[in-house]
Amino acid sequence: MTSPDRFTLPARLLHWSMAALILAMLLIGAAMVTSLGDYHALVSLHRPVGILILALALLRLAYRRRHAPPPLPADLPRWQQHAAQASHLALYGLMLALPLVGWAMLSAARYPVALVGPLVLPPILPGNPMLYAGLRALHTVLAYALFGIILAHLGAALLHGLIRQDGVFASMAPWRPRAGRPRD
Repeated sequence: MTSPDRFTLPARLLHWSMAALILAMLLIGAAMVTSLGDYHALVSLHRPVGILILALALLRLAYRRRHAPPPLPADLPRWQQHAAQASHLALYGLMLALPLVGWAMLSAARYPVALVGPLVLPPILPGNPMLYAGLRALHTVLAYALFGIILAHLGAALLHGLIRQDGVFASMAPWRPRAGRPRD
């Protein structure tokens, strides 16, 4: 059952499945640049998971437009409300931008984006080695930015769950929340 101060079950499922996929992608990406022996196996996993994240991010955005999140606590300082909105905007932007930049980068390098079996995505940019190099650097910078935003998001979740105990963390928790301080 969903209450007005709790995210809907589909929103929570999307959040936690994407959290697991994004964490896996960050780890796979880090392993790709440090392990030449496993590079091809890792990249063959990295590409389809990136496209899956892109599809889920689009689904999540569409779902969020129709199902507003619970309101933030009324006593939350305005700067923290703005920070929450900005960090969510950055998270959504990066969840969309990283896979698109990766797809564009591979298109510029003339590498196929193989999904499953014979299913291959079409290129979205013409082949161009200079464009590939720039997009590869951008992909790396965006990955670091996503990692930083995720750390800030995790820090804010812990602040709400452990310090403020205002129900914000419980609203997205995958388990049934315990009674805590009221959110208003």
